[in-house]
Amino acid sequence: MLPVPCLRPVEGDEACEEESLILSSSDPRIEESSPGSAEAKWCLDRYYGELRGRFDEGFDASKSAVSDAYDFLRPNGVFLVASLERGPIGCGGVKLTSQDIGYITRMWIDPSHRGLGLGRTLLRALENAARELGCTIVQLETNRSLTGAIQLYQTSGYREVEPFNDEYYAHYWFEKDLRMD
Repeated sequence: MLPVPCLRPVEGDEACEEESLILSSSDPRIEESSPGSAEAKWCLDRYYGELRGRFDEGFDASKSAVSDAYDFLRPNGVFLVASLERGPIGCGGVKLTSQDIGYITRMWIDPSHRGLGLGRTLLRALENAARELGCTIVQLETNRSLTGAIQLYQTSGYREVEPFNDEYYAHYWFEKDLRMD
């Protein structure tokens, strides 16, 4: 199992206090990765586990609009993993749905790292990857239980739109015009 650092130090926990200092002096690496890499699988396993616990109906990846992480391979997509020195902390993918529209999904930041701006940083990296793929529009959807994600999208220039897919777990669909950014 890959380690996840503690970023919210507990008083007297020297390892966590040291990790907090490391984070303040370094940025996370966000790199393109194979969805089959150990880091990507580690992140996706935790992402799916979190969704199973948060969604009213649980979560089964085979019911999702994108059930295969390998949909995120070039030339049709990109998968990114965010890491700190001690291991992966998040992931996300973008895939082409048409020549100029990208679909962002599987975006996740480890709960111990939330509230630090890493989700916004990862979202920007996914948008940049979509631009590199030739996209002018990005779309994504989310479940009503993911209130932090909804807030992130709303404050990052996404507007709510009519459903553009039949994602089983979605309650909200969003879109952003990358030319306006």
